Amino acid sequence: MRILVLGAGAWGTALAVSAAPRHALTLWLRDAAQAQALRRDGENRRYLPGVALPPGLQVRDEAPDRLLALAQAHDLVVVATPMAGLRGMLQALRRCPAPVTWLCKGFEAADSGQPQGLLGHEIQAAVAPGLAAGALSGPSFAQEVARGQPTALVAASAHAAVRDALVAAFHGPALRVYANDDLAGVEVGGAVKNVLAIATGLCDGLQLGLNARAALVTRGLAEMTRLGVALGARPDTFMGLSGLGDLVLTATGDLSRNRKVGLLMAQGRTLQQAVDSLGHVAEGVYCARTVVERAGRLGVDMPIARAVVALLDGQLQPGQAVTTLMGREPAAEQG
Repeated sequence: MRILVLGAGAWGTALAVSAAPRHALTLWLRDAAQAQALRRDGENRRYLPGVALPPGLQVRDEAPDRLLALAQAHDLVVVATPMAGLRGMLQALRRCPAPVTWLCKGFEAADSGQPQGLLGHEIQAAVAPGLAAGALSGPSFAQEVARGQPTALVAASAHAAVRDALVAAFHGPALRVYANDDLAGVEVGGAVKNVLAIATGLCDGLQLGLNARAALVTRGLAEMTRLGVALGARPDTFMGLSGLGDLVLTATGDLSRNRKVGLLMAQGRTLQQAVDSLGHVAEGVYCARTVVERAGRLGVDMPIARAVVALLDGQLQPGQAVTTLMGREPAAEQG
């Protein structure tokens, strides 16, 4: 299979490295200088240092207006940009005959031209409705995928052909891929878990203990599920890899960028200092407000997400945010 990966961040590079032994892989970069560095160094020193690129991997840097022509020479196209880049990529690929999938997790940030931030499948429906498209998601750190450590992902799409293509492309001895037709549920899980991971990082940074972390993860899962159901998802999706699985990994794993934001803010760093120290995008920072705004319009209660937004906006200090998270009035437990 000929696979084109658009974007050479940690995840795009890791997926290309993982699949290259079985398929013909092309990795595209917008930055010609970075592309030249990958060819010269034989590794992505910026995002995945120490991981060798397979000898057969092609590194390309055509101009963005030539992406469609490049995509037409492949059997599967994977968009591996941050969420902010997805709309432009889908517009460029809107006449692509091959299945298109994306790795980015989150809501597109709302702006003056877009009154509400959208999930990936909503962006695709708006700008490229003719594409056979879907998302590849689930509990995974790029470093572990690139090193061949066991990982399970979800191939989500309303199109069986897209799900089948993703399984054929990436399912292997170490990387297991499971098909799911609940694209909305898979995307909500991938987006909201980033916001919740900031909360658990804050909790752990303040050394509140494992009991508090367990409470946040559990109640966070309930918030995620409520929002997902309101957006048309199936409740059972959130008990799977892209819901509970991805939440547990991102909220507790030391490689989690969103968790690290919470940890650093608990230590007294400002939001800007925390983000600058990462060197990578932490999607939870950019989509937290959109999550809360969409939930509000749908009448969905998300107190943990609201507290995260107040923390990121500087309306609450870390200790106050935790008090807000953990100090709510008694109530019956419910989903």
